[in-house]
Amino acid sequence: MLKVDHLNQYYGGSHILRDLSFEARVGEVTCLLGRNGVGKTTLLKCLMGVVPAKTGTVGFDGQDITTAPSHARVKAGIGYVPQGREIFPRLTVEENLRMGLATRPGATPIPERIFEMFPVLKQMLRRRGGDLSGGQQQQLAIGRALAFGPRLLILDEPTEGIQPSIIKDIERAIRTLAEEGSMAILLVEQYYDFARSLADHYLLMERGEFIKQGAGADMDRDGVRELLSV
Repeated sequence: MLKVDHLNQYYGGSHILRDLSFEARVGEVTCLLGRNGVGKTTLLKCLMGVVPAKTGTVGFDGQDITTAPSHARVKAGIGYVPQGREIFPRLTVEENLRMGLATRPGATPIPERIFEMFPVLKQMLRRRGGDLSGGQQQQLAIGRALAFGPRLLILDEPTEGIQPSIIKDIERAIRTLAEEGSMAILLVEQYYDFARSLADHYLLMERGEFIKQGAGADMDRDGVRELLSV
């Protein structure tokens, strides 16, 4: 579903992303791991068209989207949950979810599957997003990204600052989405145990390049935890 070839990006004279190539396949969770400041969020911004790629290509569902604007990428089927959630605090839960339907006809209903995954959102439809807890806001951000039925879901550190009980809910939701086999999932994460429990494939980034990658089942054997803590 997603195919990245030899992607490079610079900030001024600094080489931030270094010749990155990888794929994210339908029905699988691809986990991108790395410490703060190694280029993970910059990579996601390139994938979403927020930051242009200097060189290399980004392909989605067989189409070259390297130069496509962000709104075209969303319309094509890419859902993005940014780090920090970035929900609309003054809009209600329902209005936030409907923002995820902006590329669909006005009468499109909010998919019931979102409320099945995150029942608290249905209970709080009329509550403003800013009044929710951090974990509930994260569920809302994921629900908003799922509303239009993406074929690629990108999640940027969904466990950051979230209480353990909601982390479990998010883990179950991601696993369910992957098992349904209708989308590819790219998960950026620093929480090793969370990533290991979900990863079909992993990519470990350091200083803008992949220093190790492989099957999720091999993360312990490959010493990924130790490399993250160095």
